[in-house]
Order: sequence, then C-alpha cells, then structure tokens
Amino acid sequence: MTDTEKPAETTVPEEKKENVPENKGTTGAEKGPEKNTEKKNHRKELIIAVGVAVVLIIAALGAYSLLTPQIATKGDIVGVYYTGTLDNGTVFDSNVNASAPLVFTLGNSTIIPGFADAVSGMALNSEKTVTLPSEKAYGTYDPGLVQTINRTGPLENVTFVAGQAYIIHDRVTNSNSRITVVNVTPKTVTIDANNPLVGQNLTFTIKLVNITKVQNQ
Repeated sequence: MTDTEKPAETTVPEEKKENVPENKGTTGAEKGPEKNTEKKNHRKELIIAVGVAVVLIIAALGAYSLLTPQIATKGDIVGVYYTGTLDNGTVFDSNVNASAPLVFTLGNSTIIPGFADAVSGMALNSEKTVTLPSEKAYGTYDPGLVQTINRTGPLENVTFVAGQAYIIHDRVTNSNSRITVVNVTPKTVTIDANNPLVGQNLTFTIKLVNITKVQNQ
C-alpha cells in the first residue's frame, strides 16, 4: 500500500429507530376516572337543579292559591250570615247568632234576587253592606194577592185573628208561604199573601263564610 492510497472507509449504517407508538392508553386510563366523576357530579347537579325548580313551582302555586281569594259565582253553594234593616234602622231579620249560616245556591234558589246578586262576586270571608231597592227585594204591592175565601170545610172551625200572620203549606208545590189575615167574618176570611216587607228598601250586612264549588256547573 502506498502513502497515496487511503484505506477504504467503512460506512456503518445508523441504527433505525423503531417506530414505537406512544403509550397513549396510559394517559387515557389516568383521565377515565376523572371524566366519570365529572359526569356523576354534573348529573347530581342537574338532579338537584330540577328538584329545586319543582319545589319552587309548587311553592309558587301554593302562594298563588293563598293570595288569590275564592270568589262566589253562579252555581256555587254559599253560606252567609246577615243582618237586615229597614230605612229607619229597624232590624227585621238576622242570623248572626244562629248556629249555622244561611245556605243556598247562587242562581237557583228562592232567595230574593237582590240578595243573591249581592253575594255573587264576593270573596270568601269578606263582608259587605248593600241597600236593595224594593223592586230587587220583595217587589211592589200586588192587590191580586189579597183574597177573600169562605170559611167552609177545614177552615170552618179555625180561629183567625185579624193582623196575625200564618204559614200555609201548599201540597201541590210542597212549599210554604206566609199570609196575613186582614179581615175575619163568621163566613169569610180575607188574607193578604204579599210579604210584610213588600214595597220597602232593605239594607243587608252580609258576611260570606263558605263557598262550595259544584263540578260541571
């Protein structure tokens, strides 16, 4: 070998790096429990939020029912205490000391129209005073309701007193009516079926103590 000759260079191949995939599974495995915990916490928070919303809705409905008064309307069965007075202040009727209120159905009773109209629209446990003109109370005097009848049959032996009021039962209608005897003779009796309060203005102080709502009215 001469000085000018150089030894052949030996090329050593570089080591090839193996393509080893990163172990991402370990990282995922580490994050898995955290994600599950987050989901559980989120679910709990959602359930709590829904529960709170339901409670608030129920409370709101309860408050609404308490704050919204019950109103008497047509078809309701109502109970009232009342005191009735004349224009001069004389008390002609009252049930304030009775053990039970006057009960009737609004729009379907024998109560005088003005009285029923006054109760309609009242709130439960409210009180009001209203003056009814005679036409909305017992109306105007009707001469046709004055009759003279013969004292025969069952009436023959009845002792009538002029000026006294009597209750007569009508078997046909199964109702009672009040009449006043205005004149008595040995053979006849004259009666007046007009109410004693006919033609008078009436003032009522009314307290509504009960309302029963009728379904499908």
